[in-house]
Order: sequence, then structure tokens, then C-alpha cells
Amino acid sequence: MEKNAKIYVAGHRGMVGGAIVRSLQRQGYTNIVTRTHAELDLCRQDQVEAFFRAERPEYVFLAAAKVGGIIANQTAPADFMYCNMMLEMNVVHAAWQNGCRKLEFLGSSCIYPRLAPQPMPESCLLTSALEPTNEAYALAKISGLKYCEYLNRQYGTDFISVMPTNLYGPGDNYHPEHSHVLPALIRRFHEAKEQGLDEVTCWGDGSPLREFLYVDDLADLCVFLMEHYSGNETVNAGTGKEISIRGLTELVARIVGYHGRILWDTTRPNGTPRKLLDVSKATRLGWQAHTSLEEGIRLTYDDFLNNPMRAER
Repeated sequence: MEKNAKIYVAGHRGMVGGAIVRSLQRQGYTNIVTRTHAELDLCRQDQVEAFFRAERPEYVFLAAAKVGGIIANQTAPADFMYCNMMLEMNVVHAAWQNGCRKLEFLGSSCIYPRLAPQPMPESCLLTSALEPTNEAYALAKISGLKYCEYLNRQYGTDFISVMPTNLYGPGDNYHPEHSHVLPALIRRFHEAKEQGLDEVTCWGDGSPLREFLYVDDLADLCVFLMEHYSGNETVNAGTGKEISIRGLTELVARIVGYHGRILWDTTRPNGTPRKLLDVSKATRLGWQAHTSLEEGIRLTYDDFLNNPMRAER
């Protein structure tokens, strides 16, 4: 990408999109185009087509998405499927029709089967059943990456996709019910500390294994791939390291400074038993994550403390 190329970052107010904008700015890119949801509703095809006709971005990072934790995915699967499929199809289609030189589609590791081989290679996509608790979201993301692949094959576009593992960092959503596990734990332990609670109850039994990637590391990879990778197969983005939910919970509690008891509600769902990405492809391309989990959680807790409006969501 040329430093003055017109680059559209969809979803710049979200955690991932915001990190991509920061990464681009750090690397000297000067012509970054953004729109808020009030200015451009990506679920409205007419608005998306008008935007692309007027702006004609040369490069697009598609980081916009409707996201949430287990509760949100279980209670509103229709909303997750509709919103994500509409916005990604609208953006990808308009980018192709208006001569976009390259587009990068941001997905999620939940696209892989529930019982996929561990660590999960890119090639295991669609080899068996998905995790039921986030099936709707996964199906939407699979549709988006496949549409990019089909456009490449049929029309010779240069549309790529990257599938990150569980993300966290500045700009995260700390809602007590609608957030993902790590930001939810930060808020729960912070409030327990502030209220002087003797114990905190967490979901499941703590046994599932998860991998976590600091969002600014992902953003650097996204820019790196836009500059150095083309291909139909997606690229996994992760650390290659995993931790149990119990271990994560204890680590967050220590960093936040909560010293009470941690209890486990085994009537609540665990989700997928293990999710570890095979990141050998990204490694071969010359990229690796640099932020340790402990350092990343400390930075994320600082973000929580210094953004009271976000903490209230």
C-alpha cells in the first residue's frame, strides 16, 4: 500500500477497527477514511453503494461486525446472522463493483468446527459441526470469507481474510452480560473489589482452554497481510499459546487486585472445550505476536479504568 493510498476502515469505533487505524497511523498512512454508524449504516445496501461510488477507496479493512459473548449469541442468533451477513456482503460486493484494489475481511476463530483438531489449521474449515452456542455468528463469518474467495476465483479480485483468536485490549466492551470472557472478568473483579465482596461466581467449571491475542498485535498483522499476502485461504491470527478459563480468571483477579474466593457455577455452559489456532502460516509469512497475556491484561485494565463511559456499557 502506498502511504497516501485511500484506505477505508469499516468499524473504526470498534476494538479491532480502532486498533487498525492506530497501526496505520503509526506506520505513516495518511489517507484513512472512516464513517460512524450514524453516517453510514453498513446493513443498508443503498447507503454502502453510494459511499463506495463517492469515495472509491483503494483498500478496505472490513472490521465492522455485530459481536457478543455466549449469552448474546444464544439469545439473539437471528440478529447476529442477519446483521453480520448483510453488512459484510454489502461492503465486499460494493468494493468489488467499485474497483477496490484489495480488501481484507476480518473473521473469527469460531468459524472452525467445535471438535476441530488442535491446534486448528486453516484447512479444517467446514470439516465438521460448529459450536452450537455461536453457530449463527460463525455461519455469517464463513459466508463472508467464502464470498471473498469466490470473487477471487470468478473475477480475479485480491480479497483476503484473517481469522483471529479471542481478542482483547483497548476499546473492548465491558458489558456484564454482552461482553466476551476477558473484559467481563475485568469488570466483575473490579466491581467485586470496589464493593468488598468476599466471593465471585464464574460460569462453567473453568476447564475450557482458550487463546487470547492483544488487539494491537492483530492490527499490526492486518496491515502486514494487506502489504504482503494474497491468497484464497484465510490466515489464522493468534499467539499459539493457551490458558484455561480457570487460570485466566485467577490471573485477571490478581491483576485487578481482587483477593476474595472464586466459585464456579457448573450449571452454566462452558462453550467449546478447546480453541487453539495453528499460527504456523502467519509465522512463515514473517509475523508473530509480541504482547504477553499478563502485559495485555494490565493494559486493558488501564483502558477500563480510564474510560468510564465504556465501563458503563
